[in-house]
Amino acid sequence: MAKKKAAGSKVSAKAAKKAKAATKIERKEKKKSGAKSKVIQEEDDDEDLEAILEKMRREWEEAHSVTEELAETPSRRANATLTACPNGNHLWCIGGEFFSDDNKAYFYKDVFRYNPEKDEWRKFVSKVCPGPRSAHAVAAAPAGGGKLFLFGGEFSSINQNTFHHYADFWVFDITTHSWDRIETKERPSARSGHRMAIWKHYIVLFGGFYDPGITTRYLNDLWLFDTQEYKWREIKFTLTELRPTPRSGFSFLPTPDGIVLHGGYCKEYAKGKRPVGVMLEDTWFLNLTLTTPEAGMTSKADPLKVKWERRKRPSTAYAPPLRSGCTMAVWQHKSMGVQFGGVTDEDTSEETLESVFWNDLNAYVWIGKGRWVSLILKKPKKKGKAGKSGKPKPPQSHNWTTHHDDEDGDWDNDNEDGKITLQKNVPSVTKVDADEDAINPDDPVLTTPMPRYNAMLAVLKNTLYLYGGIFEKGNTEYTLDDFYKIDLDKMDRFVCLKESNIFIDDKDEESSDDDDDDEDEDEDEDDDERGEEDEETREPEAGDDREDPVQVTEETETPLAGEDDVETPPSVTDDGLRTKATQFMGVARDTTRSAEDVISTPLPGETLAMFYARSREYWAQAAHARGAGDNRGKQLRRDGFVLAENRYAEYKPVLKEVEKILAEAGLDEEEMRRGAAAGPIGTQAHSRNRR
Repeated sequence: MAKKKAAGSKVSAKAAKKAKAATKIERKEKKKSGAKSKVIQEEDDDEDLEAILEKMRREWEEAHSVTEELAETPSRRANATLTACPNGNHLWCIGGEFFSDDNKAYFYKDVFRYNPEKDEWRKFVSKVCPGPRSAHAVAAAPAGGGKLFLFGGEFSSINQNTFHHYADFWVFDITTHSWDRIETKERPSARSGHRMAIWKHYIVLFGGFYDPGITTRYLNDLWLFDTQEYKWREIKFTLTELRPTPRSGFSFLPTPDGIVLHGGYCKEYAKGKRPVGVMLEDTWFLNLTLTTPEAGMTSKADPLKVKWERRKRPSTAYAPPLRSGCTMAVWQHKSMGVQFGGVTDEDTSEETLESVFWNDLNAYVWIGKGRWVSLILKKPKKKGKAGKSGKPKPPQSHNWTTHHDDEDGDWDNDNEDGKITLQKNVPSVTKVDADEDAINPDDPVLTTPMPRYNAMLAVLKNTLYLYGGIFEKGNTEYTLDDFYKIDLDKMDRFVCLKESNIFIDDKDEESSDDDDDDEDEDEDEDDDERGEEDEETREPEAGDDREDPVQVTEETETPLAGEDDVETPPSVTDDGLRTKATQFMGVARDTTRSAEDVISTPLPGETLAMFYARSREYWAQAAHARGAGDNRGKQLRRDGFVLAENRYAEYKPVLKEVEKILAEAGLDEEEMRRGAAAGPIGTQAHSRNRR
């Protein structure tokens, strides 16, 4: 019996051992299969990742693919940039705007390259690029094969109902001809008319303006972009530190020790008065010092020192007459900035803006305390007239003239903000020297381009290139497309590389004068007719103590003026409120609006009391017309106020959104109130191009 029990235990032990071995083998098989599946999964993941990277690479190449094509000279445009290539013998033209005769606005995003050796233009097109714009700024850096940095600018719809200022930052690689957008947490605000310059590995940005449609805000903030760290930072100044006043359209010249700022344009806003354009002619130097810590030493102090210094010009020193629309181009070889043309505006009245256009060449030498020189074309030698000694005079290497007195006019330069007053008229066009009998056809002055402002300038080696610009005659504005060059070392003559086919009618000015006379006569006739109608329709009003009684011209009920022309404002819940607000700002700038539309529409920053105060008579007439002449006195004023209140309530959501947009642009409540107190823009003379 015992033997049988022992044999049974042995069998069970062997069975358990076999089961354990089988389990062990099964585990090993599972482990092997798991390892194999893991390897297979990892291989699949690697293949998927490689496929994803390959797909991303193809998409990037497709987006950054560049089409290069032979092109004609860029079409007519203004406020584009013409930049000398930092690592080659080319010019780069980017963007611009053109306003047609029917007041349509066209903006461009083209990138053109000019080869002086071949006299050839090429156009580069890519999917990834900045949007169409004008009045932007470009700075060229030689590092990495050459790059062009672009910031800001402006754009509007074709009918100029919506406006937009850019705050984007782009870099153009000259070697690959491709664009990349640079995204940073901190950056300058949206703007136009600003300037940028490269100093060492920093891009320096200053000034500009922001115009959302109601009022123009000019800027004087200073920003630096580190091209090594790809970071923006704003340079702050205390209230006691000197710095230039807000402006746009100025010259910004990089030098080995800093940057020279000269001139510019801005508008002054006074309470209850229309804006007045101001031309600036002060000169500043931005002193930049970069210190490096000693070996083995660490310092928490900022290695970059920044300080503004004002350069004062002696009262007897020469300077070009006051002007705007003339940014200088850098001529590094001679340490100077070269200036051509410009415009001098005299804002004589609310309806008149007299302008003098220039076509002279001047240069600012920034060495030392700085001085102005006049660049004059060499006169051709007269045959048979040698010197007293009979020997020809040695040729001059340059034909620069430095004036030490103000022969052409007296200028008041005592104003600290750079504003000066024209005391005496100065000729605007370079005079052609002539003999007593006839004009010398070889006179180089005859090659001088016609007067203009906002011409695009660039100096490549020792040659100045000049493209386009704007000229005005009468009420007509001409955007030019001619292309010139001149050797600044020789100063012998201008060479026309492309003539302009634009016909400038000499009758424009005369016709504009005739139109003004006809308009005056029509206005006089209308005034007489209105006077007769008023006498017939005016009725005495008992119990009305107002000084100006309501004048009724119709006894039938009429809709409010402008109701059919002005789009009904959206409700507060409208998802497109921001779009409507932007459109409202564009319409507010339209100078062709009827007087009824202007006076019956509230302005941003305008309270109900302010709105009713300036439009009280309009609403009284509207209430009188709606009441069929039954209302009189205080009741009529109350009915008029109700109509004004209803109109203000309709526009309130849009006005609030517009005020948000203005606040984002940096305008505070007081500035909005000041802009509203100045009243609607109306038809006063103004220029969008003095920037």
